[in-house]
Amino acid sequence: MDHRPDHRDQIRDFLATRRAKLTSEQVGLPTSGRRRVPGLRREEVAVLAGVSTEWYTRLEKGHISGVSEDVLDAVAQALRLDQDERTYLFDLARAARPARRAPSRRKDVQVPPRVQWLLDSMTMSAAFVRNGRQDIVAGNALARALHAPVFDSPTTAQHGRANIARYIFLDPGSQQFFVDWDAAAVATAALLRAEAGREPHDRALRDLVGELSTLSTEFRSQWAAHDVRIHHEGSKRLWHPQVGDLELIYQSLNLPMSNRTVCDLTIYTAEPGSTSEERLKLLASLAATQPTHPTNQPR
Repeated sequence: MDHRPDHRDQIRDFLATRRAKLTSEQVGLPTSGRRRVPGLRREEVAVLAGVSTEWYTRLEKGHISGVSEDVLDAVAQALRLDQDERTYLFDLARAARPARRAPSRRKDVQVPPRVQWLLDSMTMSAAFVRNGRQDIVAGNALARALHAPVFDSPTTAQHGRANIARYIFLDPGSQQFFVDWDAAAVATAALLRAEAGREPHDRALRDLVGELSTLSTEFRSQWAAHDVRIHHEGSKRLWHPQVGDLELIYQSLNLPMSNRTVCDLTIYTAEPGSTSEERLKLLASLAATQPTHPTNQPR
């Protein structure tokens, strides 16, 4: 199947939305009169990138195959792309190149025992592994306890595995669990968008995006924004039904599982001496006395 038309749409929409976010003042260009559309004009981006308007217009229509990395880098600089957005643009360019052979389909892999041992050794942090589709594929006891609302969600029961994106966009209970639900929704859609750039031939990912687009107005809105996120870290506020409010610090790290599959290891912890740390300790003690909740493995 030829996937290049889809890539042309993605490239067009991504570049157009990035261009719309910039003003002439931000990039040091003179302002002149009223503008029919927000953001920079195509000819202004072309000037900043050092290319012709005709050439940039062709690029923004999705004709990216064969464009050199130097030119892509100039466009990225002109549009003030951050590192994640730049990586996404280069991923789109790579995927648009004519394939010499049929693209290999990424296969999910079992989490090696050594990774599970690593997770289980973190007794005071909630640590879990998820793939690019936001499936939770492994976790320690505290992670399973912390994310009990996700594991107990009808979205998990229906599909047989916990998926953070499905939970956020399809389970109304997620708006109570994630105190800053809007931020969680933006970040999750942006993570899926980045994954779509990395793995354009992942049928399960396309199915997930199609499902969420069909069933969630909010997801459709976030997906259309073409925001991208690869590196995921910061603070998060959760409301847990057993221990109440939690303010946690989290960090995600790349975790290569095979030569084709990269998951991420996410670790949640609390500031030492804080109320959240006490509540996380309570949750850990409760988890130690309860039956372990099986973490979903790739099928």
